[in-house]
Amino acid sequence: MKIYTRSGDGGSTGLFGGPRVEKDDVRIEAYGTVDELNAVLGWSRSAGLPEAIDGQIENVQSELFSLGAELATPEPDKHGLRVIGSDHIERLETWIDDAERSLPELKSFILPAGDEASTRLHIARGVCRRAERRVVSLRRHVGDAISEDLVIYLNRLSDFLFVQARAANHRTGQGDQPWRKP
Repeated sequence: MKIYTRSGDGGSTGLFGGPRVEKDDVRIEAYGTVDELNAVLGWSRSAGLPEAIDGQIENVQSELFSLGAELATPEPDKHGLRVIGSDHIERLETWIDDAERSLPELKSFILPAGDEASTRLHIARGVCRRAERRVVSLRRHVGDAISEDLVIYLNRLSDFLFVQARAANHRTGQGDQPWRKP
């Protein structure tokens, strides 16, 4: 299989089981941002996360491939690509609850700062929020062809990344850096 096909040189790309669209199409923006999030998560993992967190994020990375496949397919039901659902969302909620038990209560807004692992996870959280916005835009354009569960999953994933960024700082003894009104 060749890496380059030249079929996209004119600024279009083919959707899975569907037509060719321009590379700046709202659908391409959505799954492209999910792909970017996946890469940032890989970068975050290279900062030396604890084994349990690293395993959770590796699992999320695989799920993001499935989420991207659904986004890249105009008719995901026809191709059996609706993979992400309530069980994935509930598992993220469990991970969030588990991580929060070891953290001090959040009493103010915090800055995205701290050790390297924490700041990388904060960057991933920001990219995740952008991916969520792109998926919301796509859903507004195509309706129920995009599962509401994808929006919920990304929303919960950003919460998970926020909590893990806090946990990374907590593990190093740095704690949260509170926002101070100028």
